[in-house]
Amino acid sequence: MSNTPFRIGFLPLVDAALPILARELGFAEEERIDLTLVRDMSWATVNDRLLYGHSDAAHLLAPLAIATTLGLGRPATPISVPFVLGLNGNAITLRPDLAEQVTIVGQPGDVAGIGAKLAAVVRSGGKRLRFGVVHRYSSHDYMLRYWLVGCGIDPDCDVEIVTVAPPFAADALASGEVDGICVGEPWNSVAVDRGVGVIVAVTSQIWLRGVEKVLAMRTARMDEDADLTHRLIRALYRAGIAFVDPTRLDEIADILARPEYLDGSAALIRRAISDQILFAHGHPAIHVPDFMFQHREAANFPWVSQAAWLYAQMCLAGHTDANDADYRAAQHVFRPDIYRAALRPLGVPLPGASSKLEGGIADSLGVGTTQGRLILGADRFFDARSFDPDALEAYLLGSNRP
Repeated sequence: MSNTPFRIGFLPLVDAALPILARELGFAEEERIDLTLVRDMSWATVNDRLLYGHSDAAHLLAPLAIATTLGLGRPATPISVPFVLGLNGNAITLRPDLAEQVTIVGQPGDVAGIGAKLAAVVRSGGKRLRFGVVHRYSSHDYMLRYWLVGCGIDPDCDVEIVTVAPPFAADALASGEVDGICVGEPWNSVAVDRGVGVIVAVTSQIWLRGVEKVLAMRTARMDEDADLTHRLIRALYRAGIAFVDPTRLDEIADILARPEYLDGSAALIRRAISDQILFAHGHPAIHVPDFMFQHREAANFPWVSQAAWLYAQMCLAGHTDANDADYRAAQHVFRPDIYRAALRPLGVPLPGASSKLEGGIADSLGVGTTQGRLILGADRFFDARSFDPDALEAYLLGSNRP
């Protein structure tokens, strides 16, 4: 029996690792999938390629999958997310002189305190600061906004937020086009390595276990061949097992660094995948536990409550108006039912619930499963708030801007 051709679009980021490894380590082939990876330079192009059928699936920003389903900025196309490619993995990097005003350069600090100092800079009446994020509908944008608001900064009035494609984020910082960036690896590390940026916060400090990139498919494409979708998810899951194997760090960094993938430094990539973060040029790398979270603790499970939180942030940002129909549609983008069906034959621990109180786990917690045993780690927000997906209106009313 011949393998099924399948194309996945991606951007050159470390969190594209699982599709890349599924191909390069043979997991896709073992599932009878002839996997082709198509590299692009902007999220808009990755999304266009997916929508127009030039790819079968995409390494995609989780909020962009929701925005596309809701028809924000373009005609609506139903998108489904049956698998999460990773949690966290982004950072906020400032130009060095600004970083010196808000943090102890070269080491992680308290993000609330750093934000308070940044607020003082903003209120000082100098130049209006400009931040670059990778897309309007990105977790980068919403995590940055969440942090700014929590520190007393209005992200629409006090600062300016613009879009910069990830491969050009360090260039934008170096040229002075932006004062800070919120981007995924390896592009923060590229800015640090060039001496044009200093990391002041990682997004796992803002929301530990925050959803990041996902496997996105047109719902019609996913539904037309359920068996193929299941085989792909199994290949990606096995790639996740390889990704977190400490004995394979060098091998994986070398694969990701290849010209056809990230086309970058294997050393920088290895630091990111081993949670060793260089906050500033000339300083030692520091271990940041769970900087990237690609596999353990059901990291790949598409929690409906994660989609609900993202929708809430879209409403708070003024990107859409809250209504019940859209809220239901946004939550339905994440498909835990498909994830369970694909991985049940492997005996994988599967959460029994599809939704949870986001930010509500303070310490390790055993949760109910349909099979296996599962313990989830803390998932707290930096401001100690939590999000109940059954109480959207109350959450929005309680999220007053500065």
